[in-house]
Amino acid sequence: MATLTRRDGSPLAPVGGRTTRAATGRRWAGSAARHAILLACSAVFVLPFVWMVVTSLKSNQQVLVYPPEWIPSPVRWRNYLDAFEAAPLLRYAWNTTVICVTSVVGVVISSTVVAYGFSRLEWRGRDALFVVVLASLMLPFQVTLIPLFIIFSRLDWTNTYLPLTVPAFFGNAFYIFLLRQFFLRIPRDYSDAARVEGANELQILWQIIVPLARPAMITVALFQFLFAWNDFLGPLIYISEESRFTLALGLATMRSNLGLSEFGQIMAAATMIVAPVLLIFAVAQRYFIEGIAASGVKG
Repeated sequence: MATLTRRDGSPLAPVGGRTTRAATGRRWAGSAARHAILLACSAVFVLPFVWMVVTSLKSNQQVLVYPPEWIPSPVRWRNYLDAFEAAPLLRYAWNTTVICVTSVVGVVISSTVVAYGFSRLEWRGRDALFVVVLASLMLPFQVTLIPLFIIFSRLDWTNTYLPLTVPAFFGNAFYIFLLRQFFLRIPRDYSDAARVEGANELQILWQIIVPLARPAMITVALFQFLFAWNDFLGPLIYISEESRFTLALGLATMRSNLGLSEFGQIMAAATMIVAPVLLIFAVAQRYFIEGIAASGVKG
């Protein structure tokens, strides 16, 4: 059966546009189905957070009501003030911020330098050593936990923030891999042109590669910040003095002290701990998505 075409060779739509309308309807139906699935999956992750915020505004009697009430009545803002009275949250927040900022700076600088060496420099044994670095990802933290604790205790670093910050200045295998993948996408013509002008490798790294790799570096910083902010096991092992507790460890101590008597205060403290993470992610979301997408394209 012959098909009518336009002068440019594209086919003409059938009379009445029935096929076109049917195809459009199928696209709309498929798009609606995909969005419905995405909304359902999002609800699975959002509902616990919404329940946490709602519970932080309830009295203890409202929390125990069955069936549960989603709208607190009356709203109890006092829970947030009581949370500060039940635990020194500002002190815990400062301790956590010190650890987060120090570890983020350390891991970004060290991982960037190492990733540059694995991606832009040619030297004997480079690929073999990179495989060893990747192999270290297969070692769970529990395997190295006891040897690390023995080393840090002999260095007299226990009950300090050094075990939680100093290792960040020696790179991280996952971040090195992520940055290396991004660096491989940067054309080598930029580096060659800089060498012709007399630039050394450090100048090429900090003046050319780093500005171009900003999305990937922001992604690394965000990953490390989330890990350090939510880390519970590390501070639990190395920190014993309560004045040095982080937010995660302080929240666990607060829950242990209050027991099951003050759900509202515990949820209020948890809401305040989660809020900075959500704010930072919302601000850096564009760079985060761009860095992940670009780093995973080329192997």
